[in-house]
Amino acid sequence: MPTILAIESSCDETAAAVVRDRQILSNVVSSQILTHASFGGVVPEIAARQHVETINLVIAQAYRDSELTCADIDGIAVTTAPGLVGSLMIGVTAAKTLAMLHQKPLIAVHHLEGHICSSLLADPNLEPPFLCLLVSGGHSSIILVKDYTDYQVMGKTRDDAAGEAFDKVARLLGLGYPGGPAIDKMAIAGNPQAFKLPQGRIPDFPYDSSFSGLKTAVLRLTQKLSPNGEPLPIADIAASFQETVALALATRTIKCAVANNLSTIVAVGGVAANSALRSRLVSMATAHDIRAVFPPLSLCTDNAAMIGCAGAIHFARGQTSSMQIVTRSRLNIEECQSLYV
Repeated sequence: MPTILAIESSCDETAAAVVRDRQILSNVVSSQILTHASFGGVVPEIAARQHVETINLVIAQAYRDSELTCADIDGIAVTTAPGLVGSLMIGVTAAKTLAMLHQKPLIAVHHLEGHICSSLLADPNLEPPFLCLLVSGGHSSIILVKDYTDYQVMGKTRDDAAGEAFDKVARLLGLGYPGGPAIDKMAIAGNPQAFKLPQGRIPDFPYDSSFSGLKTAVLRLTQKLSPNGEPLPIADIAASFQETVALALATRTIKCAVANNLSTIVAVGGVAANSALRSRLVSMATAHDIRAVFPPLSLCTDNAAMIGCAGAIHFARGQTSSMQIVTRSRLNIEECQSLYV
């Protein structure tokens, strides 16, 4: 069972963890939410600067929490793609430096593969094949996990990711940033059937999504309900929007699982923490005798433990990366094998 030091800095969380196989020995996350909240979203230059300020601190804390030292580490895993290039560079530079200094193998990890592996941390008995709904601020994909490190994208978003749509609608309703938790909290007091909104179906591509039309529909709804600045039924709008997203994602995921004779689905990423989505997936999965697996909320958002889990899988298979590996803002998960020598 390899012991891996993992580093994650693809967006606005600076994270480090120590993972042994599927066991989390430490998991430290320094969030930048408060820093970016006033801007309504992540500012790449500010994110990179804050990574520089905190990367060494979180790595040191991860070692302390695990009660291990660099001598106990078999390899160093780091998120290399996709993500904000400036942010990725901070983590990759730190990982390369530690790998050279302590003569440890470097393991580059695809960020989305890390999210998939968060489900392995949630359920130590989970084994492929299974279907993964990966929904976050930058990604909305339905991925067939054929085997460890073997993935096929079955569906994807054509425009806004689900998390991005949550952020934009929350900003429109004056609920603040990040939008997912704000809308989830507000929706508790609302009627999810109050307004009918479009689910963003793509003709001939039953597993793909489109959320830009839904976002526009919410904008037009607010303009219709408040032409002269009248108070909006914000809770009802939030609940209706959330229910629409949850129904769209759950329906496509279950349809894909049934079509491919899969008995297990997992939901990962920041939006997988949404209460309506979890409820919809569980109820629809149960109706089709499908098992639904969710990571704990702490593993839904970006973290290094999931990167460590992915790194441990590749390390155990003899897959390591060149010290010349570069960061990439985009990389299809089906091409993740290109990260290894």
